[in-house]
Amino acid sequence: MTDSAGQRHRMAALLTEKGVLTSPWLRRAVEAVPRELFLRPGVFLDEGRAWRPVTARDTDPREWLRLAYRVGTLTTQLDGHLTADRTVGPVEGVPTSSSTDPATVVGMIEALDLSAEHRVLEIGTGTGYSTALMCHRVGEDNVTTVEVDPQVAARADAALEAAGCSTWTVTGDGLLGHPPRAPYDRVIATCAVRRIPYTWIRQTKPGGIILSTVGSWPWGTGLAKVTVGDDETADGVIVGPSSFMQARAQALTPWGGDLSARTAYADGERPAFVSPFALEEWMPAFLAQLAAPGAQFVRATRSDGAPLRYLFDPERESFAEFCADGDGWIVRQGGPASLWDDVERALIAWQDEGSPGIEGVRLRVTDRSHVYWIDGSPSLRWEHRLA
Repeated sequence: MTDSAGQRHRMAALLTEKGVLTSPWLRRAVEAVPRELFLRPGVFLDEGRAWRPVTARDTDPREWLRLAYRVGTLTTQLDGHLTADRTVGPVEGVPTSSSTDPATVVGMIEALDLSAEHRVLEIGTGTGYSTALMCHRVGEDNVTTVEVDPQVAARADAALEAAGCSTWTVTGDGLLGHPPRAPYDRVIATCAVRRIPYTWIRQTKPGGIILSTVGSWPWGTGLAKVTVGDDETADGVIVGPSSFMQARAQALTPWGGDLSARTAYADGERPAFVSPFALEEWMPAFLAQLAAPGAQFVRATRSDGAPLRYLFDPERESFAEFCADGDGWIVRQGGPASLWDDVERALIAWQDEGSPGIEGVRLRVTDRSHVYWIDGSPSLRWEHRLA
């Protein structure tokens, strides 16, 4: 077997040079943990319209290690079941598990401010690589990691054992946390959630930190870092943009069927004062999710090639359809909620405030609501009441 020590040190040096890796203990962990152990039984490489399976068994050892230590995300499962060792050629599918970009993994662990005595709850074990890195800081007995997919959990557990980390690997719904091992000093989620589950707050010690990506779109999501108070509430900020697969229990089914039939009956139409293309940018997309938290943005093309854009909110049975009109857009809205009115109002207020970045967003979580706001901007405040 080809030794990966050189690749590990190279990756640690690269992450240090990028300014992502700053803690001496974490650099030692990156240099010690063999990432290739956590890529069994293989990965899928994106070739545009298909995924090409690559396994260590069928790849030159040096090439396999170069792939394993590429600074980028590697897809390890498609459609909730397919792994690279179970197919011989390019396949179509939707990624459902991956080995996240080491720069993202390391950056999140740095943001946790881990101390050696901390007890950690990880939501979304994935391959187990991030779990192994944290074990180097707090010890294998102080890390509890929860994975909803039994096959993924089994592979991660085997990889962790091979790497010498006999930690607490649990199969279950991470949105519920893991009460038997609570309370925790740190909670870190390697999946995106629509909102931070209150169960995580109740299982975290006062002064403890929760780090999680919030949002339900594949883009336009933010990394929330909140500190739990003595009163079982949590306050914090969005520390930057972030992108993770949605938690399985909250993953949305892709829109299909005849979109024109879903938007056949509108309550009204008007010119759009903001282009729907704004929602393809990160911060406007994040704001749209705050202003209309149940809505999904859908892109399509007419038979003549003209672009179509939609917002759908199935829970409120509402939609907004955008139709190109010369150099502008017409928006047609239907249902009890005027989705685009809410989103457009937020985008205009944001522009009027000088278009502050996502790092300016603050949040407070209680057992009854999530509140987001930007300091000094009264019009940029959203309260999401919990049912």
